[in-house]
Amino acid sequence: MGFADLLNEVGGFGRYQWLHVTLISFPGLLMASQNLLNNFVSGIPDHHCRLPTNHSIYNLSLSQVDERQLLRVFIPLDSSGNRFDRCRRYVEPQWQLLAANSSANVSFVKTEECEDGWTYDHTEFEATTVSEWDLVCSMRPLKQMIQTIYMGGVLAGAIVYGGLSDRFGRRTVLIWSYLQVAVLGCSCAFSPSYTVYCILRFLCGMAVSGVILNGVSLKVEWIPTKTRTIVGTLTSFFFTFGQMVLAGLAYWLRNWRTLHVVVCAPHFLFFAYSWWYSESARWLVLNGKSEEALKNLHRVARINGKPEMVDKITLEVLHSHMNKEIESSRSTFTAYDLLRTRGMRRISICLIAVWFSTSFAYYGLAMDLQKFGVSIYVMQLIFGAVDIPAKLLALGMLSFLGRRITQATCLFLSAVIIFANIFVPTEMQTLRTTLACLGKASTSSSFTTVYLYTGELYPTVIRQTGMGFVSTMARVGSMAAPAVLILDEVLPALPSVVYGGAAVLASGFACFLPETLNVPLPDTIEDLDFHVSSPINCDCTLMSVSIFYQLVQTGLTLSCTVVTPVDSCSIVYSWVLLV
Repeated sequence: MGFADLLNEVGGFGRYQWLHVTLISFPGLLMASQNLLNNFVSGIPDHHCRLPTNHSIYNLSLSQVDERQLLRVFIPLDSSGNRFDRCRRYVEPQWQLLAANSSANVSFVKTEECEDGWTYDHTEFEATTVSEWDLVCSMRPLKQMIQTIYMGGVLAGAIVYGGLSDRFGRRTVLIWSYLQVAVLGCSCAFSPSYTVYCILRFLCGMAVSGVILNGVSLKVEWIPTKTRTIVGTLTSFFFTFGQMVLAGLAYWLRNWRTLHVVVCAPHFLFFAYSWWYSESARWLVLNGKSEEALKNLHRVARINGKPEMVDKITLEVLHSHMNKEIESSRSTFTAYDLLRTRGMRRISICLIAVWFSTSFAYYGLAMDLQKFGVSIYVMQLIFGAVDIPAKLLALGMLSFLGRRITQATCLFLSAVIIFANIFVPTEMQTLRTTLACLGKASTSSSFTTVYLYTGELYPTVIRQTGMGFVSTMARVGSMAAPAVLILDEVLPALPSVVYGGAAVLASGFACFLPETLNVPLPDTIEDLDFHVSSPINCDCTLMSVSIFYQLVQTGLTLSCTVVTPVDSCSIVYSWVLLV
């Protein structure tokens, strides 16, 4: 007997679970807005050096000169020769370029940086942090630094709020996180400077991590085993639709300050109704609050139309169902315990690799929408829409093939697509964009799977600490992804090789995770170690690692090198089963 049996007795997935899961999932519509907001609030509008303030003193009727002709006098063309340079201007105006069919050689004319600032085109964006604080040219790295700092906050939040929720409860930390996102998110819109804005985004990132991690745990711990798969997958669609909502809001609200308020203010509503949530009964029992856990179970039974169970479920019945978990909870658990036993160590190492690579590839594709040459709003809408069929396919795979095969397949497929894009010429922009969308869909499915999978793998006594620990690697991946883009200066294909290589290696690590399809949630570390002790099939890992080496060799040298199965298995197996 276990807690899962009690859930079935009070109605299984009844009316309460429907309300509970739906209300916790609604904020997911705006979680995508938080994570991808930098694409729009820090969008880079077309720009060029501001013309010298004294250009009108020249003896010329400027009213007879259109804007593009005038720009030719002051602004050189860039290296492509098709558009004006964004960061340089002529030291002296080149009036001879106004002559019809002028072929004057200006390649050796002196240029200078934009001493008077920049002029921005407001067609695509009314105002962004880039145009407000001139985060262009030599200051352009500061634009991407905003996203890196935000993801650093998400990383810090995974560490801090993961531990706090195991100590103070999922519900308490979740309620606080809603309030923190609402207050600090709206405060970002009133930032007087770049520094203040970055600080507020960091703190907002911490709260977003608290919302995501505690929302997942609170959902998982109140739903029966057999419905976890479909609930986990379907609720991930809130994040998918949230990406499309973001595209619409950003298109409607072209000012970054207004957009910030609109995507953050609804969290005041989430904070208001979150007091209705019931704290996890599992957590309450394991923290010596059995009476409160019993009240919550009785409440759930009444809402589910099972009032007769109120008299049947007593403290004695509750303790008899969770006796083993109560005994285990008398020990104090820390992050060290995630690596203490062989089973915990194996799961943690594999999940670290999966979380890092999923986020690394996802944000490598999703955080640079302007490079595709398509409207950034359309690209965001497409990137959100492709998740729908991808997640429906993942739902079927999770239900019939299991978690392990689904996780490995999604990662491996995303790697293959990323590698394939290496060989597509840059002129074939439509095909490159299509492959990027498919790769993003695969990584989104991987995210859906790993959130569900992680919650099922770690035991109740340390689940939240475990989720916080391994998801920190996802934040490291999201912080590292933009930095890899500079490698294209060394070799254009190198960023894709790195993104794809990380994904295919992680698919190999995923093969070493135990299957959790239709398996009750483990409550103690001993439960987990017993489940993990089953033999491992290395075939999946052999395929992933062998093909990875072949693809890397193909991408760099256009040749194919065969890696022996014995070598492939020993490489990964030696790390995963490290004692």
